[in-house]
Amino acid sequence: MKKVIEVEDLTKNYGDLKAVDHISFEVYRGEIFGFLGPNGAGKTTTIKMLTGLLRPTSGCGKISGMDVSQEPMQVRKQIGLVFQTNSLDDKLTGRENLSFHSRLYSVPEDTIRERIADLSERVGLSDRLDERTENYSGGMQRRLELIRGLIHHPKVLFLDEPTLGLDPQTRNHIWDYIQELKQEEDLSIFLTTHYMDEVELAERTAVIDEGEIIALDTIETLKDQLGGDLIFLKTADNEKSIRALENNFNLKAEKVDSKIKLTVDKGEQWIPRLTSMIDEDIKSINLHEPTMDDVFLHLTGKEIREKGPEDDFVNSGGEPNGPH
Repeated sequence: MKKVIEVEDLTKNYGDLKAVDHISFEVYRGEIFGFLGPNGAGKTTTIKMLTGLLRPTSGCGKISGMDVSQEPMQVRKQIGLVFQTNSLDDKLTGRENLSFHSRLYSVPEDTIRERIADLSERVGLSDRLDERTENYSGGMQRRLELIRGLIHHPKVLFLDEPTLGLDPQTRNHIWDYIQELKQEEDLSIFLTTHYMDEVELAERTAVIDEGEIIALDTIETLKDQLGGDLIFLKTADNEKSIRALENNFNLKAEKVDSKIKLTVDKGEQWIPRLTSMIDEDIKSINLHEPTMDDVFLHLTGKEIREKGPEDDFVNSGGEPNGPH
């Protein structure tokens, strides 16, 4: 497969602080590549380096074979970027925002009108283009920013927490648009998020924590690291039940809060077996197929913090914002 992003030993330091620590990966044409990590892990810093907004301390990033540090203007013609916070000019109409952006990217005048009409129709904004964007809802602003990021036919679309702050229904609609546009525009998508349901849409995902990539693979392979399905049960005497499960049935059991956690193959087949094996009264039992939440907890020993937006280590002036 053709590589559209190549990253080798990419690093960003602020004194002794490593915001991004020698990361390497590749993104292929036509794939959604997930970049999963908590706030402050280095996700936004990575995007800023790959889009030419921040100079790396060391290492190399390439877009379509062009070095982002050596050929930043050429790289920017190949990419679209949707920031995690609204970056529209709210005193302009939607159409004016798109026209201005089109001219910045030297989109031919005779195709600007057609391009705006086509994309706005696809995301359901045609009838609102001549309103000021300050009157748009959050979901409408995100849709307009998607159009803006695609107006110049980029090869790679960077989405930095694209649905942050939106309600679940609007988030789903935005992703319907993204997936439709990906197919029609033949895009590669680089997605940063801490929403686990969004990461599930990626063909491959890199897990980044404290500036380092600690895992990179398909969602299915990452989940397989957990060794099976998860079962949570609560009994009248959890300690006694854990000893019985480990000693008599060779099952690995651990106490999580007030419940017992088991990792087993084919979890649905274990439910009736457990109810007959355990002498203690079972208060509750639940089967839980592995999620990316579980993968992240397994890899890092902690949960992703759902705060937002991610300041990362860099403010608009390119300096550390402080500890994260």
